[in-house]
Amino acid sequence: MDEFALIRRHFASLTPASTRGVTLGIGDDAAILKPPPGHELLMTTDTLVAGRHFPLQTAAFDIGWKSLAVNLSDLAAMGAEPLWCLLALTLPTADEAWLSGFTAGLSQLAAQHRVALVGGDTTRGPLSITITAVGAAPVGAALRRSGARPGDHVCVTGTLGDAALALMRGGFIAGGAADARSPCAQRLIDDAELRARLDRPIPRLAAGLALRGLAHAALDLSDGLAGDLQHVLAASGVGAEIDAASLPMSAAFARQAPDADRLALQAAGGDDYELCVCLPESALAAATAACRDAGVTLTVIGRITAEPGLRWRAASGEAITMNLSGYQHFHD
Repeated sequence: MDEFALIRRHFASLTPASTRGVTLGIGDDAAILKPPPGHELLMTTDTLVAGRHFPLQTAAFDIGWKSLAVNLSDLAAMGAEPLWCLLALTLPTADEAWLSGFTAGLSQLAAQHRVALVGGDTTRGPLSITITAVGAAPVGAALRRSGARPGDHVCVTGTLGDAALALMRGGFIAGGAADARSPCAQRLIDDAELRARLDRPIPRLAAGLALRGLAHAALDLSDGLAGDLQHVLAASGVGAEIDAASLPMSAAFARQAPDADRLALQAAGGDDYELCVCLPESALAAATAACRDAGVTLTVIGRITAEPGLRWRAASGEAITMNLSGYQHFHD
């Protein structure tokens, strides 16, 4: 099967005829797209590499799902409605069974959020998947990292640490949560709840749309709260104090995470794909209700301060001196 037959067989159907704003989709040198009137486009791209972003034994369906989910999470953080995506797929071989599973996972999540695949590329080599997602928001309405203000509440959706614990249980972590994406991991995780958070993250799109107009700043948590929140602080020129005891955890995490590793897993483990938002006191009640209506909890975990830097405090109020940082691809 050549490249073009592969595209026709497995991907051409992911551009439905009724797709919003698509004048021309898969099959030409480029797609022709029309943004909604009064909106501006937001674009994001992520690459997933086998053995680094997912265990080598991960099911093809889950790889397809997660490849799109991590991009939709970026759009959610900016309060954007997803529209289209592009796929660049590098494969060792044109395995029909793997391709069918991958396409099924990708298309199931795409259908849930009315996302159309409008183009891309395929090539041969070590397995990696790059998706570019495109969304839209009313002009000037997109959430950014640069609007946090002293006094804002720092909040997160959902729970933190499940995916990192799944990686730890699966052998990914070699001496600490910051190593959570080491390519040494080969063993599957046997806990279904934790594994689901790792393999099929839920992009918080409804929450992101609901928080538009309420949050001063937002971003998605992909590399860990400790590292990702620093991006908001730098962009906004502020600092933050975080109450470590307030970090929300799932029942599965509370049941299984070693006490000594909990903070590192929740703050630095990564792969949460939750939203972290900065909210003024006046918007907190409305934001909490809006997230609840969107099917996710919103938890206050700290405050934005005028003093620069990220500080962690225990339930007693004492400073935590543990060195916490998010995942970095090129960290020595």
